[in-house]
Amino acid sequence: MAERINLTAPLTDDVIKTLKAGDMVFISGTIYTGRDSAHKKMVELLEKGEPMPFDFTGQVIYYAGPCPAKPGRPIGSVGPTTSLRMDAYSPKLIRKGLKSMIGKGFRNKEVMDAMVECGGVYFAAIGGAAALMAKCVQTAEVIAFEEFGTEAVRKLTVKDLPVVVAIDSKGNDMYKIGMEKFAKN
Repeated sequence: MAERINLTAPLTDDVIKTLKAGDMVFISGTIYTGRDSAHKKMVELLEKGEPMPFDFTGQVIYYAGPCPAKPGRPIGSVGPTTSLRMDAYSPKLIRKGLKSMIGKGFRNKEVMDAMVECGGVYFAAIGGAAALMAKCVQTAEVIAFEEFGTEAVRKLTVKDLPVVVAIDSKGNDMYKIGMEKFAKN
């Protein structure tokens, strides 16, 4: 069993460099949500030289579009969406300073190359565990693109959000490693 690693977001380059593909991580602190529409809009802003909705330095973006909150809760179910949907935009955002992403599934070569070049990390969240993930959210606030509804950018305060390092800053990819192990058996 892997050692439990507790991290506080935002993350420093020194912390990111210590993470290895397969590490079980629990994130506390401030993270942001953003999906397809938000990523497209952020790239458009970047290309126009306009400011981003938040400073990317050390930040973690969670590819999620949360459900509405039930009474007394800060957020509804908040599970990961498929990360490939952000791959067209991610390399530009990574090169702008985005270091950490949370989602599910594979990433393309361009994203992986940008992560290695810039020292980024990709965390996998557990698909199908959206209600569990919501229990880790202490506060949630829409900070940009409110017109996108569930896909608006939200600032979340989380405690012990469980994720796995799927791709580390050296390009080690748990999805590829897992497929290679499976093929050998």
